[in-house]
Amino acid sequence: MHDNALVDMAELKAMAAVLGVLESGGQLQVVLGPGRVKLVAIEVEKLLEAQAKLEVGKAAELKAAVSARNRTPVKQFLGRLSAIFVPLIPAIVASGMVAGLTNVAIRLGADPQQGIVQVLNVVGWGIFGFLAIFVGFQTAKEFGGTPALGGLAGVLLINPAIAAIQINGAALIPGRGGVFGVLMVAGLMAWMEQRIRRYVPQSVDVIVTPTITLLVGGIATYYVLQPISGLLSDGVVHLFRTALSSGGFFAGALLAGTFLPLVMTGLHQGLTPIHMEFLNTLHVNPLLPILAMAGAGQVGASLAVLWRTKNRKLRQLVKGALPVGFLGIGEPLIFGVTLPLGRPFVTACLGASAGGAYLAYMQVQSIAMGISGLPLAFLIRGDQIGHYLVGLCIAYAAGFLITWGVGFEDPPEEIDGGKSQ
Repeated sequence: MHDNALVDMAELKAMAAVLGVLESGGQLQVVLGPGRVKLVAIEVEKLLEAQAKLEVGKAAELKAAVSARNRTPVKQFLGRLSAIFVPLIPAIVASGMVAGLTNVAIRLGADPQQGIVQVLNVVGWGIFGFLAIFVGFQTAKEFGGTPALGGLAGVLLINPAIAAIQINGAALIPGRGGVFGVLMVAGLMAWMEQRIRRYVPQSVDVIVTPTITLLVGGIATYYVLQPISGLLSDGVVHLFRTALSSGGFFAGALLAGTFLPLVMTGLHQGLTPIHMEFLNTLHVNPLLPILAMAGAGQVGASLAVLWRTKNRKLRQLVKGALPVGFLGIGEPLIFGVTLPLGRPFVTACLGASAGGAYLAYMQVQSIAMGISGLPLAFLIRGDQIGHYLVGLCIAYAAGFLITWGVGFEDPPEEIDGGKSQ
């Protein structure tokens, strides 16, 4: 929005389809909820296209100004991480769901040696053995390189044959460096490929450019990048494992309670490689269940708002957003309910802390990445599903009780374009 003063905020908030309105960083954000937002986006795009045809020069200038304002180094970095990992999430979620349901079936009595169970285990766990190739493919694609060469960067790191190689007296370890190593190697190879291509005749480009890229990139991988990324990977995983094991209760409370502010600023995207690295190195992730409590705290706080508010529109908004909140989609509750009310957002974070503390104490772990809320139970280690559900209930209850006790300023009923009753 070029000038927010031109917006009739009262009329906008009074619209039945609008769940909430938020001004953040000079932007006007209108919360519409799942499903409806796509339809509205299509219509807005049509309007913008029509305006662009009338005022091409002015629209281009405005777009450049907005883009420049938002193009900070941190946002660019997080945006690239998101572009690399988000396309992989459906495959990881699908694999995790199959693996999780197979674990549940085994715990209910299915024979692990039965053919169909073994097949399901292969189907569910397959991606995690080759995750480096997928990440490398996406990294090269994002940085302007050849995706196949990016996949090859992943192969360089996970190839079992490198275990027979010793450099400076130390044996190479297949998979060492994990996700961080793939990001480094595939990023370097994409950078090299672009620059080598400038000096190679087009007639031999398809042979010379990828060959030099692979040759130099492969040597750099084993002599430089894998040792560095290995130290980085070990350090990050060790840091979080130590924090959760030694800090336990308090570390879980801190991580869960501060996650929603990270989501609002977009900094949570920086945690994606860490989630991936836990799965890559340990095949379990103790961080995801704890952070999932942030959404549960929002649900509990919103239930308290629903119970106490006398505002009919707010009640309808909460009722509409709660079902998807239980399913792990928290944006409608955050931007439509707790954040606009102020105190409930803080009390929701405190409720999340309670659930996160319990899960950290019980050392609950997920076996894949996926949506939070109740569906995440299918991605929790089979012997810990009960503890995860208890943690959810603790976050629900704590968010509700703290919000009830602290209270909030109930917005007045709005009629006739914003007039209070």
